[in-house]
Amino acid sequence: MRTSTFIMICVAVAAVVFSLLRILGNEYYFFAGYVVLQFIVLATAWNILGGYTGYVNFGSAAFFAVGAYTTIFFHKTFPLPIPILIVIGGFLSGLIGLGMGYLTLRLRGAFFAIGTLALAVVLATIVTNWSYLGGARGAYVLRPDEIAVIGSYVQYLFLLMLLLAVIAIATARGIEHSKLGYGFHTIRDDELAAEASGVPTLRLKLIATTISGALMGMAGAPFPYYLGYVQPSSAFGLEYAVNSIAMPMIGGTTSWVGPLIGAILLATLQQWATVTFSSEWGVLLVGVLLVAFVVLAPRGIVGLVEGWRRRRAG
Repeated sequence: MRTSTFIMICVAVAAVVFSLLRILGNEYYFFAGYVVLQFIVLATAWNILGGYTGYVNFGSAAFFAVGAYTTIFFHKTFPLPIPILIVIGGFLSGLIGLGMGYLTLRLRGAFFAIGTLALAVVLATIVTNWSYLGGARGAYVLRPDEIAVIGSYVQYLFLLMLLLAVIAIATARGIEHSKLGYGFHTIRDDELAAEASGVPTLRLKLIATTISGALMGMAGAPFPYYLGYVQPSSAFGLEYAVNSIAMPMIGGTTSWVGPLIGAILLATLQQWATVTFSSEWGVLLVGVLLVAFVVLAPRGIVGLVEGWRRRRAG
């Protein structure tokens, strides 16, 4: 299937989803759906680096927070429309991803993962001590109740995140079926052999960190308008780092479909657990499922389905 056809299908599906929720008329569905879509973007972005190239990133929350605090900064300095803030947040997060990659991608395995975690700690410390962005006490963002044509502001944010999810999925699928994606896969399978074969591994890894970081920053940019209040503990929250890893691993890291399945499944379960019990139950649920899949199905849901299909064909 051509990329253009795939994008048109994604847009059509997105339009149907938005229309159905409008028909249902329950504002909570948009509020909860935003979170699900947000994690689809984050999981897909993480998988471009962690799944396609095999470099585990523990600093997802840092890129997400850069997007969120970019919005805070411009909201106080020179208010801009959210679509522009999404682009700026993605650009800055992409630059940080490029810089992080240049400094850490010569490391491998656990050392690279620790380096990405250190990045999140450093950025969280900077934001916590930056009073203009609210510091440790946090910052408020006032938003209008409604927006012209669309209706409620929550629906507007849902629509923006829906479009971001389409962009992230289309980007991941496009990479997967391109020369760039094949280069990523050679790094994941055997980086030393890829280097010996003339594959520009460092350049490809820098591209992966830049694209991954940019998409995560874009996902974080609308966050202050979604909650209305942001503090370091929420923007740099553990749930973003954990979910960004758990969702692709549970869904399957070898394909763009895996993060999509994992994000829809886990984010929906988390929303149910949060409403029924508490948010802590949502995090616990992700942890239990992640351990179960790592032990019983290390290739995720996509791997289970592929294995079942091969057994049937054989």
